[in-house]
Amino acid sequence: MQEFLEKAKDSAKVIGVLDSRVKSNVLKSMADALVENSSYIIEQNSIDMANAKESNLSSSMVDRLLLDESRVEAMAKSLREIAILKEPVGRVLEGWWTDDNIRIEKVSVPIGVVGVIYESRPNVTADVGALCFKSGNVAILKGGKEAEYSNQAIAKVLQDVLTKSNLPKEIISLLPDSSREGVSYLIKQDRYVDLIVPRGGEALIKYVSANATVPVVKHDKGLCHTYIEKSANMDMAIKIAINAKCQRPGVCNAMETLIIDKAVAKEALPKLKKAFDDYHTELRVDENALKIIDAKAATDEDFDTEYLANILSIKLVDGLDEAIEHISKYGSGHSEAIITENYSASEEFLNRVDAATVYVNASTRFTDGGAFGFGAEVGISTNKLHARGPMGINELTTYKFKIYGTGQIRE
Repeated sequence: MQEFLEKAKDSAKVIGVLDSRVKSNVLKSMADALVENSSYIIEQNSIDMANAKESNLSSSMVDRLLLDESRVEAMAKSLREIAILKEPVGRVLEGWWTDDNIRIEKVSVPIGVVGVIYESRPNVTADVGALCFKSGNVAILKGGKEAEYSNQAIAKVLQDVLTKSNLPKEIISLLPDSSREGVSYLIKQDRYVDLIVPRGGEALIKYVSANATVPVVKHDKGLCHTYIEKSANMDMAIKIAINAKCQRPGVCNAMETLIIDKAVAKEALPKLKKAFDDYHTELRVDENALKIIDAKAATDEDFDTEYLANILSIKLVDGLDEAIEHISKYGSGHSEAIITENYSASEEFLNRVDAATVYVNASTRFTDGGAFGFGAEVGISTNKLHARGPMGINELTTYKFKIYGTGQIRE
C-alpha cells in the first residue's frame, strides 16, 4: 500500500501538467478499447453476476451490477463525451491588477490524488477514472466486492491504454487492498491522498466521514421528494411522479416520498394509485391519504427511509409551508421537486428548499452528471463546501493564485 500510494502521488506530477489534446486522445483510445474488449469485460461481469445470485443480492443491486454490450457501449460513449469537454485545468477564473502594479490570476488546477469508494456499479470505474484523468487527477478506485471481477477487467483495459500511451498506469488504478482495513488505511493517508469521495450505503458514508483525515466530499443518501402543489397540471404531475419513482427505483435520484396538497388529494390520489398499481409500486401513505385510497399505513420511519426499491411513501399537506417543513425534516439535501402552475410557489420552493438540486415541473431523475452535460459524474455531492450536486470535471479542480511582478518589494 505504501509503495502504491507513493507511485500514485508521483503520477500526479505527470497527469497534472498533461496537454489537453493528449488527454482527449487518450480518453478516446480508452473508449475504443472498452468496446474492443467488450466480450472480455462481459465475461468477467458474468462471474460477478453468478456470485450475486449465490449471495442473494437485492434486485436493485443486481440491476446496477449487470454489464451487457449496450452498457459497455454506454461506458465508451461516456468517455468520448468527457474527452471533448472543455479543458477544466488552467482556466483563469479571475484576474486583476493591484495598486502595486502586480498582476494576479486565480487559475484552476487539479486537486491531485482522488480516492473514490463506491459499490455495485462497475461503470463507475470507467466514468470516474476518465473524469479524474480529464481534470488532471490520479484516481484511486475502491469498488464493491460484488463487482470485483468487472472492476478489475475495466481497470485493466484503461491501464493498458495508459501504458501504450507512455503514461504511468497508476494514474487510474484500483486500491490493492480492498478490505475494510485497506479502506481505513487509505482514508488516513493525507500525505498522499488529497480527497476522498465515498458513494454508497449510509453506513459507508458515516464510517468514512467519521474516520478520515483526508478531506471528504460525501455522496450521501438520496431521500428525494416531489410535491404536487394545488395548482399542478394533474396529467403532468402523474407522469413526472411515475418517472421519478418507477423508471429506476434503485438509484439515488429516484423519488422516495410524494407530497400532495390536501386541496387536490381527492382528485389526485385515486389517479396516482391506479398509475402506480400498473407499475406494481407498494404505497405507504399517511392517515389522511388512507381515508381516500386503500394502501399500507406509513410510519414515521417510512418517511425517513431511502428505499432504493419500488416502494413509495405519500404525505398529504396543507400548503407549501408544510411541504417545505416535511422536506426540511426528512430530506437528505439531494434532489427535491415541485409540480405547479403557480410561479410564486415555484420560486418560493426553489429559494427555500435546502438541497443540491431543486426542480420545478421535472423529474428528480435528471440529477445526473450526464443529464447535466458533465459527461458523467464522480458522485452526487450532498456537501455544501467545495462541490454540491453532480460532481464533474470542474468540481475535481481547485485553484491557485499566479502573481506576476516586475521587481516589486513590500514596504
